[in-house]
Parts: sequence; C-alpha cells; structure tokens
Amino acid sequence: MVLTSSFAAIGYGRPDPGRPYTEDDWTDLSDPDLTPYVRSKTTAERAAWDFIAQDGGDLELTVVNPVPIFGPALGRELSTSVELLLGLLNGQVPAVPKGFTTGVDVRDVADLHMRAMTHPDAAGERFLAITGDPISLPDLAKLLRERLGADAKHVTTRVLPDWLVRAGALVSTELRAVAPQLHRSQGASSEKAQRVLGWRPRPLDEAIVASAESLVRLGLVTG
Repeated sequence: MVLTSSFAAIGYGRPDPGRPYTEDDWTDLSDPDLTPYVRSKTTAERAAWDFIAQDGGDLELTVVNPVPIFGPALGRELSTSVELLLGLLNGQVPAVPKGFTTGVDVRDVADLHMRAMTHPDAAGERFLAITGDPISLPDLAKLLRERLGADAKHVTTRVLPDWLVRAGALVSTELRAVAPQLHRSQGASSEKAQRVLGWRPRPLDEAIVASAESLVRLGLVTG
C-alpha cells in the first residue's frame, strides 16, 4: 500500500534543523500552534505506521510526503497551491509577503507513487516529493510575470511588509498561517527518492508555469 501523506507530517512544530528536512524528520505534535491540517496529516501517517507494526500482517506500506503540489490542473477543482497562483493571476492578491514555498509537479508525484508501488526497495520507507530549492513569493510573482506575459498582467509586484502580515494575522486565518513562515525557506531533500527509486522530478519553475498556463487554458484567468 502507498499512502499519500504530506510534508506537513515532517517539517512543523520544531525549530529549523539548519539543514534540509529529510524522511527521518517528524512534525512535533506537542506544539500547540499546529494547524488542524498539519496535526491531522501527522496523526494519520503515524496511525498508518502503527497499524502496520501491530496488525498489518503481510501488508507492506510505503509513504509519499509531497510538499505543495503544482502542475497542470485538469479542471476547476483546484488545490490550495494552485488557488494561490489563480489569485495572483486574477489580481486578487494586492501584495505578497516575504514568505517562501517549495513545490513539486503533480505529474512527478504520480510517477513517484508508481515507483513506490512497484520498486522492491520501497517497502517500509517514506519518500519526500520535492523539486529544487524553495522560491520566495515575490520571486514566484516575478516568474509568472516573466513567463506568461499578458496573461500575468494582474500579478502584483508589491511586497507586503512583515509588520502588516503580523498585524493581519490577528484577524486573518490565511495570514495567521503565513506569519510564522516569514523569511523561513524550509528546504527539504528528495535525495532518497532519487537514489532508491530513480525518481527525476521536473524543475520547480516548470511546475509553477505549467499550473498557470493550465489556468489560462481552463478560462479561469479573467481579463
């Protein structure tokens, strides 16, 4: 069995380790500031490993832990990551905070799941799904402007001051999630997936641009 978990089960609730996160890291559930999403992803994956250890019998478990997923959208039901791009493209984001995002292409996540299902060395292992280094949100906005031309004319180049993010976090759920991540890049490594499974993900900029181009094709980007 291959379980789709999340980076949320790896990189939260603890000080930055000063190195890229790996599959050996776990989110600390004792942190009272964890969001329900992060807490649920961590709890669910822990429960899956506990089940295999206690009652799994001959069942083999492999876990894939993706960071935010980009890549071509198939329809109007969008992930949170792609909704961020849509908000930028439609001018609904007046300024971007000095935060960062990591990413991986949905096509590469699917490929990693197939490799995890079929490779004999995958059983009992976790695999981080990430490509490249983190990108700052201001640089992400610039990437859209540069690569999409007129289709990205509404993408802002303004940067939201840190103090305004922290003040807004008092009343906004979205900014409350962003504030602790200001200037924190949260790098992670997919070295294990590449070494053990031969996985070769696309570059992050390609995944982001593919997302944005699909939103234009679907008619979701307004003029």
